[in-house]
Amino acid sequence: MDILLLFLGFIFMILGIIGSFLPVLPGPITGWVGLLLLHLTKTIPQNWTFLGITLAIAILIWFLDYIIPALGTKKFGGSKYGVYGTTIGLIIGLLFFGPLGIIIGPFAGALIGELMFDSNDSKRAFKAAFGSFIGFLFSTGLKFITSLVYMGLFLSIVWDHKSAFF
Repeated sequence: MDILLLFLGFIFMILGIIGSFLPVLPGPITGWVGLLLLHLTKTIPQNWTFLGITLAIAILIWFLDYIIPALGTKKFGGSKYGVYGTTIGLIIGLLFFGPLGIIIGPFAGALIGELMFDSNDSKRAFKAAFGSFIGFLFSTGLKFITSLVYMGLFLSIVWDHKSAFF
């Protein structure tokens, strides 16, 4: 049973890394499930503090993933219409256009929102939309780094207990 949990945990870790780029899977949370499965084995001592902290980080990253593109819009001079547009564009893009929509949606939403706010200033609208895209790239990088750290923790724990597994 331990080998099965180890294997499933590793699969979840891989899915967590993939989920950093695909909007269908919440990367860090999926990776955290891999850590949980590892700690459910009889070989690894259960460390609820470790699991609680890593879960809190995964949830925080998941939450920030929806906020950071809007913050990027605001940072690059966008109005509240651009911020709203970014969020609406993210949701619509994800629902209707899948992985491509999560890239194009926030950009298009911020652009449309800014143009609704001030249709005469397309330069500022494009700048705010670019800020949305930068925010998206930052949040994707944050998810990827977190998932890689979780993979490193997983492998480190397995390495420390390798004699019990193999």
